[in-house]
Amino acid sequence: MQRRTYLGSLGTVGITSVAGCLGDLLGGDSNPDTILEPPEEEAQHADFEYPSYGDEFPSFSLTDPLTEETVSRDDFVDERPFVMTYFYASCPDGMCDQLMQHFRRIQEDAVESGYEDDVGLLAMTFDPERDTADVLRTYSTERGIEPDTGHWHYLRPEDNEAAKTVLNETFKLPLRQEGAASNNESANETASNTESGNETASNNESGNESADTDDLEYTFTHSAHVQLVNERGIVERAYPRAHNQREAVNTEVIVEDTRTVVGVDE
Repeated sequence: MQRRTYLGSLGTVGITSVAGCLGDLLGGDSNPDTILEPPEEEAQHADFEYPSYGDEFPSFSLTDPLTEETVSRDDFVDERPFVMTYFYASCPDGMCDQLMQHFRRIQEDAVESGYEDDVGLLAMTFDPERDTADVLRTYSTERGIEPDTGHWHYLRPEDNEAAKTVLNETFKLPLRQEGAASNNESANETASNTESGNETASNNESGNESADTDDLEYTFTHSAHVQLVNERGIVERAYPRAHNQREAVNTEVIVEDTRTVVGVDE
């Protein structure tokens, strides 16, 4: 395999954020900082303008609880692309499991095709108070994920409040904790922003089969989101509603996009 070596031809031109201005990009010319063509459609949440096609991915620095090492965006920029998602292990409705199945399939393809050292797979938990290292190891085993590799990292903020801040303010994605530990927020209140393309889900609102949540102290309303970022640190794809393959994005689409950005078979 020969990796794509496109950085040298791009020069050192500054990167301008285009969050909230996608109308000029959709269906237009390709971005010189990206490899993939502009998406046919990419909607934004009204209040959370997450990084999308052509945007610079935000800087972050979080701990991998399995290795206890700090993982940051700078570990990947000018080194290799990465794919990122956001989840919690106690997710009761299958929504987060679907996100993890995307990642498990990318991992399988990377190992089978020999590009496992050329891509990063990052999964940030927004429930660090329950998602300990032991919990995440068990979670991985149950889902066929191999976390003890150089390309897989769980990311874990210090506590749940810090996770909410990181998700809302850094990654511009909605998150609400509901239940006994939700600071008196209504456990029955749900949110759905399907008109914006950034669907959120809690308990039985994810499009998957609902599950009994009686044994959970609290749950989350959150987006089902996956992002593919090239080695320049620029978002190639933001996949909202990534939990629902029928209505949004198929796993193999994400795999093929990842292969293209990595430069497999070139």
